[in-house]
Order: sequence, then C-alpha cells, then structure tokens
Amino acid sequence: MSNTIHVVCAACAGINRIPADRDPRQARCGKCHEPLFNGKPTALGDEDFARFVEKNDLPVVVDFWAEWCGPCRMMAPVFEQAAGEFDGKVRLAKVDTERARGVAARFGIRSIPTLILFKHGREVSRQAGAMPLEPLKQWIARAAE
Repeated sequence: MSNTIHVVCAACAGINRIPADRDPRQARCGKCHEPLFNGKPTALGDEDFARFVEKNDLPVVVDFWAEWCGPCRMMAPVFEQAAGEFDGKVRLAKVDTERARGVAARFGIRSIPTLILFKHGREVSRQAGAMPLEPLKQWIARAAE
C-alpha cells in the first residue's frame, strides 16, 4: 500500500486511499462522493482537527484566525488563493480560535493569524502574522518539502 496516499474528506472526514500516480484533484470521497479537493481551505474545529491533520498523508497548513482580527480578514482571500494553487499537493485549513479554543490552546496560539504546517500530525513549521501571496506560497513550498 506504499503506492497510495491517504486523504481525509473535508465534507465527511472519511479517509480515502488514492493511488500515488493518480491526480488527487480528480478524486471523490468513497463515503460521501464529494470531491476531495475543491480549491478552498477546510474549516476545522475541536472535534475534527486531529483526524484531518493526523490522517492526511499530504502536508496540512492551518491558519489560526478570528473574525474580529483585521489582519486575519486581510489574509483570508490570500489564503484562499493559495489553497487553489496548492490543491492536490498541500491541504489548507482554517481554525477559528474563538470557536475551537481547545485546538488553539493545544498549540499555544498567542497571536493571530498564525500559520502552522503539519506533516502526519506533527508541527514542522510556524509563521505568525499576515503575509502577501508570494511570501505565503514560498513559505508553504519550503516548509512542505
């Protein structure tokens, strides 16, 4: 099974195996039949965060944010554009720190926005503060290697 990758469905949290030589952007969930990739960040909360971050074989970049945060709102369209560009290679997700206080506390989120890149559930890189698109893409590409 080493020639497959595991991808968690954003719609139902089902874990899907996709052949490594297949374009994952074309794959649909075996459980709910929704596309596994839609070019948008996945909203996560306390209840689904661990499964999504730990069970995806692809790197996962999480944007910790809050509705009241001006820099977070400025960065939201940039993060969404990056999600479209990395679709199928890196999963991008968002955690509202006001609603998912457990996850925010677990990772010691003190300022927002904070971006964390995870590989197999382990934090490998962290970046605090809003970023324009090009520096964001460069950071994701470097951290996801």
